Formats: sequence, structure tokens, C-alpha cells
Amino acid sequence: MKIAVVGCGAVGSYYGARLCRAGQEVHFLLRSDFEAVRQNGVAIHSPAGNFTIHPRCARTPDEIGICDVVLIGLKTTANDQFQKLLPPLVGPHTAAVTLQNGLGNTEQLAQLFSPEQILSGLCFVCLNRVKPGVIHHLKYGTIVLGEFRRRAGPRTQKLAAIFQDAGVPCKVTDNLAQAQWEKLVWNIPFNGLGVAGVAGYEALVTQPSTLNPQPVLTTDKLLADPRWKQLLRDLMLEVIAAAGALGFEIPIAYAEEQIERTRTMAAYKASTLLDFELGRPLELESMFLEPLRRAQTTGVPVPRLAALCKVLQRLDQTH
Repeated sequence: MKIAVVGCGAVGSYYGARLCRAGQEVHFLLRSDFEAVRQNGVAIHSPAGNFTIHPRCARTPDEIGICDVVLIGLKTTANDQFQKLLPPLVGPHTAAVTLQNGLGNTEQLAQLFSPEQILSGLCFVCLNRVKPGVIHHLKYGTIVLGEFRRRAGPRTQKLAAIFQDAGVPCKVTDNLAQAQWEKLVWNIPFNGLGVAGVAGYEALVTQPSTLNPQPVLTTDKLLADPRWKQLLRDLMLEVIAAAGALGFEIPIAYAEEQIERTRTMAAYKASTLLDFELGRPLELESMFLEPLRRAQTTGVPVPRLAALCKVLQRLDQTH
């Protein structure tokens, strides 16, 4: 298959490299990393084995042309680039697959393309881009693949098989929205509180008008401190309650499962924490604000999530 990767950060590069290694025709759409990847390829450092691939490299989507599959690994803060980057790659039979975090990305794609063409892959993986063309894969890697507002069809099953053949565990869901809320149970607390550590614990409890700088918090530090761990759990339970009110039933025990699973990640920096440290805009809209808006429509109390959003907005404006 002809596959384009748009947004060649950690996620896009990792999965694109896996597909390239398996023999697919993979094109990387690159900007600042173009020369590094063109000359040296993409190196994956992984406990499962290191490897380097040399994908086809392009600076503009027109150089690539229409593809069978477009994998979208852009930060959601760059979604305003959809209309510029994607149309030259997407024909009437192209599958547009967002690998992005949060809610609202598929709806934005549906403003440009037929809803039947839109898929989403939820990536459960620990990895970081350490320098141009170099990805450090730490743990996990499963993709949960689903279609926008419809059950999974033969094309989705075929794409899942292609990922499997590339060494990527891939599951197919008939309820993408349910899977998105399940992922938010982890993403909201661990991504959000890792950054909100700069504000200190009290900022999440009393919502003060000023922020006192504190060290940022990796996953192990969040779990080691009883106060932060309780706040993690409270946020998870709020997300689960909001999801349930929207018709997506998630067992309460899922929160504890996610906490225990995270212990195996050691000192992992979630993507929002890395963005904050590098001075990049935070993915507030998709990962925090849109879930908050949808939760508030249900009438379910989500005070911790609302406080977290306020703190993150303030930090995003000042960092």
C-alpha cells in the first residue's frame, strides 16, 4: 500500500517506520527533519530490537500525491493545517487515519472528507523523539483502530492486518467513541498533572489566582506521592462518570488497572509534559477542553477536571 505519514514526531515516525520495515511504500512528509531523515533514515531504539529504515521523503504533499492510507501524527495544535496538508494526499478511496490524542479530531477531518473515509487509531505506547529521525521506544505499542461514527468494515480489518504484519499489535473496535473515552481515563490525569505539578498540588484543589513553581512530575513521581495519586484517581473517576453519562460504560476498576499498568513505565514523561518543557503549545483543546465541554453537557460534576483545565490554560499562556 502507498502510505503517507503527516506529522513525523514520535508517534508518526514509529508507526511509519514499522510499516516501512514490513515492505509498505511509506512516504514521510517532513519539514525541519527533512535533511536528517533523508540522509540517515529513521532510527528506532526499542527493547524489542533496534532498526533503521529509509522512507521516501517529501517536503510538500504534492510531491507524494494520492495515497491508499494517510496516517496523521500531527500535534492537535496543528489541526489548522489539515486543509493545507491533506487534500493533495486524499483521493475518493483514501483512508484518513488520525493517530492523535483526545476528542474532536475526526470531526475536523469530516469537514474536509467523506465521513466514510475517516478512521482513528488510538495509540497505547510509551515513546519519545530524542532528536531528528531518532525515536526511543520504551514500552507497549498497541493501536486500537476504529471508524468515525460507524462499525469497522473490511478496510479497517485489512489495515489492522497490515499493522499486525508490521509487528504492531492492532485491535479493531466497533465503537470508536467508547475507545476514545477509555483512553482519556489515562491521558487526562497523567498528561495534565505532569504539567500541573508546576502549579503545585494546592492549585488543583483551591484554584488560586497565582501559581508557585514546582518540579514537573513524571509518572513515577505522581504515583509515589499519596496526594497526587489520589488526585489521579479522582480525575479518572470523573472521566469514567462523564463517559457513562454519555453512554460509554467504563468499569470503575478500569482506573486501578491503569494506575497499576503505569507503574511499569518507571519515570515516563507524557507527551504534554515534553511539550511544556520544550515551550510548545499544549494540546489543551482536544485532550482537556473538549472532554470538559462534553462532560459538562451531562450535568455530572467534574470539579477536578475543570480545575485542571484552568491551571493548564494559565500555564500554557505563561510558559
